[in-house]
Formats: sequence, structure tokens, C-alpha cells
Amino acid sequence: MFTGSGIFRWGTGGCRCPPPPAVRFPGGPGPAAPAGGAAQRRKRRRRGRAAAVAEGLKMAGSSTPWIGSAYLFLQSTCKTIVLPSLYESSQKKPSVFKALKLALADSTGSVNGVDMLKVHCSHPHLIVQLKFCKQENCRRFLQSYREGALQESLQNHLQLSLAMTTVPLEMELKAGNEHLDSMLKDEDRCLECIYREKPDRLRDEEISELEECLKSLIVHQSINNNTAVKGCASLNAPSLPCPSQGSSLSPQVTFIFQGQHFANRTLTPDDHQKFAKLVSKKWKQVGRSLQKNCRALRDPVIDNLALEYDREGLYEQAYQLLLRFIQSEGKKATIARLIAALEENGLISLAEELLGLHSNEDCS
Repeated sequence: MFTGSGIFRWGTGGCRCPPPPAVRFPGGPGPAAPAGGAAQRRKRRRRGRAAAVAEGLKMAGSSTPWIGSAYLFLQSTCKTIVLPSLYESSQKKPSVFKALKLALADSTGSVNGVDMLKVHCSHPHLIVQLKFCKQENCRRFLQSYREGALQESLQNHLQLSLAMTTVPLEMELKAGNEHLDSMLKDEDRCLECIYREKPDRLRDEEISELEECLKSLIVHQSINNNTAVKGCASLNAPSLPCPSQGSSLSPQVTFIFQGQHFANRTLTPDDHQKFAKLVSKKWKQVGRSLQKNCRALRDPVIDNLALEYDREGLYEQAYQLLLRFIQSEGKKATIARLIAALEENGLISLAEELLGLHSNEDCS
């Protein structure tokens, strides 16, 4: 109906037509979003990212390789010990690298458990870029770091390698912008942070060269030790010790096992792994034998280890036992003491394996 002013009014008079629908132009604003919609969208995006990380972890557990990266910051609390300066020294660098390599092997239970990509010197810190290729290795590393075992192991190895009385350390672990020290109790969250940070480089050439030098040094020492053993075995007077072949030999230069002389030495990561793998259920008995001369294994330490690592199984229990022994005894944690404990508990085959007698028999 038209009014006198020429305006058409809906719903007056006899016309009952509905009002025209709202027109939405292309590119124009749509209907107003309900209150709180933006916040909900942000929550959904966060959930999506978390789900993606969780899915990545699941894939890592199946067929996709689990690869992550982190940075280990090291600093000595002793003013006279500057780790970057030691590493920059051509004479000290191999010793520092050897200590790093052995300590990292201790933390994961394997020489190849974690890979060093590069060592950065940023005074006063020595920064080690780490690469993990298995989630389980990364988990072992985090446990060792959280419990202080990695710190103690590295301090001991640096002390031995650099021939110093003590090397006190401070450590910090980072993955990207995340400071992992503040979340170590949340192991899964730490794993997610490390998994998100993929390595941004290949292994540095210098690291590869140091690896080769370390391997050559170990082979050279092994040859020297075998030569010393043969020389001792040819003597009719077994009470005469062989000449010392270097720092790898302890004060008790040789020992006798089944009528043969063997060069004594400190336990190696390879010894550590073989023991954990092969000792099986008798790890506690061996621990009781070692505890006679090792305060770190006195009761109730062995029973506590059995309870603490019950879920992980026999390998981890045996590994942690020997790790406590090595960390406590340092240079005195020798193959002779372990062989004596094995012999006392009738584990002759394992003792022969550690001394390389099985491989020698296969070659003959």
C-alpha cells in the first residue's frame, strides 16, 4: 500500500507479502559470528597442531624413522677450566671429544645411541648439537640427564682424559626455543620438543675426523694390550708384571683367568653393553660380588634398582647396575674386577665373551 508520501509500507492494508531477503554481495561481510568464535578457532588450531605431533610420534613408532635434535650446553663451574678453550686446543680437543663420546654412550647404552653433529665454542659454553634416530635412545638420554648420571659420567671421563683432579660441570638442554630443564619430569613433552626440531645440518667434517682418530686410538691400544699379554704369557714367572702400556692400564697391570694372563683395563662401553645383554637374571648376584669393594652398590641400592627398572626388564637393570659401578669407581672400574665377580657366580661364558676368547676361537 502506498502512503501519501510515496512510501510503500509492508504489512499494512491488504498486502501481506514478506520482506525481501537480505542481499549478501560477493566479498562482503557475512553474518555476525557468535561471541567467542575466534577463541574457539584458536583452540581448534592448537588441538590440530598437538594432534599432528602425536601422530608424528605414532608414525615414528611404526615405519617412519624417529629423528630429533637438541643442544647440550656445557660450562665448567671452575674458573680455571674453560671448556671452549680446551676444545679449541689442538692437543686437548681429542681428549675432550673422547670424554663427550663416552659419556653420551653411557647415557643411551650404545655407542651409536646419539650422534654429535657439531661442537660449537661459545665462551663460556661448549655447545654440542645432538641428533637422535630412535625414540627409545632419546628417552634413555633424557632419563640419564634428569637423574644426573650423564653429568657425573662426563665429569669422570673429562677428569680421566684431561688428567685433572676434578672437572665440575653445569648443563643445560634446549630444543629450539624450549628449555627442557624446566619440563624434565614431563618426559613425553620433552620427546615432542626434540622430535619437532629436525637436524639442520649433516655431521661436521671435524667430528668425522675425530671419530676416526678415536677409533684408531682404541685399535692401537688394543694391539698394545694384546702384545703385552702375549709377552707376559711367554714368561715362566707369572708374578712379574708386564710394563705399563699407558693410562688405559690400571695399577694392576695384568690378571689371570683360567691360567692365562690378560691385560687389565678400565671397562669400555662395549663391555657395558655385552654385560647388560648377556648376564640375564644373575645381574643381582654379580652386583652382590661387586658391592664388597664398592660403596655405591651397598644395600639397599641393588634392590632399589630392581624395583625402579622392573618395567624396563633385565637389560636395563643390569645396565644401570654396572653404570653405578663405573661412575662410582672411575678408573678403578676395571675388567679384572668384573671378571672376578662373573667367575665367582659361575658366569664363565660371559667372562670369556668380554675377554674376546669366543671370537678368537672362531678365528682359529
